[in-house]
Amino acid sequence: MEYKRLGKSGLQVSRLSLGSWLTFGKLVDDKVSESLMHYAYNEGVNFFDNAEIYARGQSETVMGKILKKSNWSRDSYVVSSKVFFGTGGQLPTQKGLNRKHVVEACHQALNRLQVDYLDLYFCHRPDKQTSIEETVWTMHNLIVQGKILYWGTSEWSAQEIMEAHMFAKQNHLIGPVVEQPEYNMFARQKVEVEFDQLYKTVGLGTTIWSPLASGLLSDKYLSKFPKNTRLGVEGLEWLREKNLTEEKINKVRSLDDLAKELGLSLPKMSLAWCLKNEHVSTVILGASKLSQLEENLSSLVELNRLDANVMEKIEAILDNKPEKPTF
Repeated sequence: MEYKRLGKSGLQVSRLSLGSWLTFGKLVDDKVSESLMHYAYNEGVNFFDNAEIYARGQSETVMGKILKKSNWSRDSYVVSSKVFFGTGGQLPTQKGLNRKHVVEACHQALNRLQVDYLDLYFCHRPDKQTSIEETVWTMHNLIVQGKILYWGTSEWSAQEIMEAHMFAKQNHLIGPVVEQPEYNMFARQKVEVEFDQLYKTVGLGTTIWSPLASGLLSDKYLSKFPKNTRLGVEGLEWLREKNLTEEKINKVRSLDDLAKELGLSLPKMSLAWCLKNEHVSTVILGASKLSQLEENLSSLVELNRLDANVMEKIEAILDNKPEKPTF
């Protein structure tokens, strides 16, 4: 395993990490979840990603039981939670980034995960109903209280992240160190263009999610629609409609052919492509089977296979390179 600093912070995270969205407490049973975490940890993965909304809190409960049972040294792993959506409650105090919900959600996550502090705490979405100033103050206070060590954002715009940094700097507060955006061969704009200046100015780190475009880049959708996949989960129709387009599937077929020419699987090539981006601190993997995780974790050793010539071939197939402003 290789490790990389999370932006300008001194925290080092494994280049590949394990997430629990749609799996822990939902698609896989607790024994499978435990086997996935143990295999990842033994392979050097030190970052485990979670959120209050995942399986309406059950994902964190499952992960917490595994962490407690495993008795790993607390200084050997990084665990995160995210706040915004709540765990399903619809009252105005049960969601958002207002001080009340952020503080209470932090306490609830600590209880579910059975830890004394969170290494990373993400604002899961921007909150138009709460000032960025209130959220920054709240996150700063949680750090001072020792309940979280670092905080970040997920799916915020560059402008919103910069506003948080500016307010933090003006008031001598601790600002966000990391953003968790979607990033894969079909979702490139934010990581490759929008955040470009933030890497230089505030040293933004990234923990990217959906590196395989929710399974589209795993080749499983090239023939008939498979059973028991995340794109078949009830309530995720939006995800299926977003990813399973004829244009994307045709590109995936060409990418699959290229991967086979290289002697790689499509998932390995797709993950290695994400890792080639120097601004990606860690790639969050999702897995429902141990064999899946084993294959995906081995993508790190394939980085050298994606030389400039191969990257150009991938770019030609994708034909979606975001344009950077010229002014």
